[in-house]
Amino acid sequence: TMLFLCSLCVALSAALVQAVADVTENIEVLAFLPQNNSYLFSSARVAPAVLYAQRRLEADARFSGFRFNVHFEDSDCVNGAMFALVERACARKPHLILGPVCEYEAAAVVRLASHWNVPVVSAGALAAGFSKKKTEYAQLTRIAPSYVKMGEIFAAMFERFDWRSALLVYEDDRQERNCFFTLEGIYHMLHDVDMKTYPLDDGVALDTDKVLQNIVDTEAVVIMCMPAEKIRELMLAAHARQLTGGNHMFFNVDLFNASSYGNGSWKKGDKHDNNAKQAFAFLNTVTLLRTVKPEFEVFSEEMKASVKKAEFQDCNDCADVNMFVEGFHDAVLLYAIALYEATKHGYSKRNGTEITSRMWNRTFEGIAGPVSIDENGDRNGDFSLIAMTNTSSGTYEAVANYFGGNGSFQLLPGISADRFTLKGQRKPPPEITEKSCGLGVSALTGVIVGAVLGAAMLITFYFIRKNYKITIERRTQAEECNTAKHRQLREDSIRSNFSV
Repeated sequence: TMLFLCSLCVALSAALVQAVADVTENIEVLAFLPQNNSYLFSSARVAPAVLYAQRRLEADARFSGFRFNVHFEDSDCVNGAMFALVERACARKPHLILGPVCEYEAAAVVRLASHWNVPVVSAGALAAGFSKKKTEYAQLTRIAPSYVKMGEIFAAMFERFDWRSALLVYEDDRQERNCFFTLEGIYHMLHDVDMKTYPLDDGVALDTDKVLQNIVDTEAVVIMCMPAEKIRELMLAAHARQLTGGNHMFFNVDLFNASSYGNGSWKKGDKHDNNAKQAFAFLNTVTLLRTVKPEFEVFSEEMKASVKKAEFQDCNDCADVNMFVEGFHDAVLLYAIALYEATKHGYSKRNGTEITSRMWNRTFEGIAGPVSIDENGDRNGDFSLIAMTNTSSGTYEAVANYFGGNGSFQLLPGISADRFTLKGQRKPPPEITEKSCGLGVSALTGVIVGAVLGAAMLITFYFIRKNYKITIERRTQAEECNTAKHRQLREDSIRSNFSV
């Protein structure tokens, strides 16, 4: 009996091993990342995060049957990714594509992938045009908040503080157009705002006089996206012209903590530092909300160790964990969750539509905290508003947060709404509490005026009609002898009365 039981255990173990082997899936992953380390999403920065996620998944019992074979291809932010995808697809199409980030390059790759039914998950492709998913971008899932999602915090502030006009100032390189796409998201969200745009050519000196004149004409909120040195130059000029006294509100957008987007840094070590610090006291910066948990700290240390080991000569800041590094890590995790659910329900790894649909409209725990993907496959964004709270030291801290999941804008404790009140802006008229049958004052006034005018018109019409009738009767009695002449006179009378 004992021998039989041992034999049975061995047989069951062998069957179990064979069953596990049978369900092992090799997942071909194609990741598009630039080799050029000037990009914040270069391979040197992001590849360690993708491989870190791969190791985590292989150690997780739920995903132990998956083998993620990651192939990194160079993305030049032009056509490199598209050419590489076409060449690789001739032999075998990938099961998952990570990236690209740059808008124009991503557009071509996502169109091909959607045609081939291959899921694409990217921490880029943030422009507003990618929101239209039903046709050419059907397989795209954006694991980082898009620029339109970022625009939601501005829409919430404009409504909360009753701002009515805005000037968008941005540098446009006419190639990758990062700042153009960034402020385009805000433009799409501010539907009821009087808005002007002021593009600056890349590489051309800043004409502060022209920009300041546009600021004066706008008389409200100025939102900027341009290199840090130009933001500093413009804020110094605005402060010198006394435009920072409260009649205008100044913002810059920095989702990635990069000087190319204007990272809110006033200190440069020159003779203008003191004035710059005073000017930057009136500058507010919109950035991503950071949530720190122990798991994220371990991840950050691992990324720093990986970059240090690689000894990159041209990338001093490659160890910094930014939105792209987090996003590509979470992209692998999100796909694995969706693939696991799809295979449990009998779907193949090649059913990209099914897997993509399971990545949308869900929330999962990412490396830095909860990640919420909406029903359109776009991540809901949580953002912070950073401002200088200590003018003597010139230090910053968060003064408000916006949570995209429920659309709430919250001032942090100790921060007054007066900070965001424009001094020159007229306050909206107070609400009238008098009884008016549920109608506002303007509506009630309109009803009364309309009634009076209607009554006057009816009375006027009555007297005209009565006068007309008497005239016709008199002329009819006096002119019965001449029918033709009577008809002519009758017509003349009618015309005469209508003319009157």
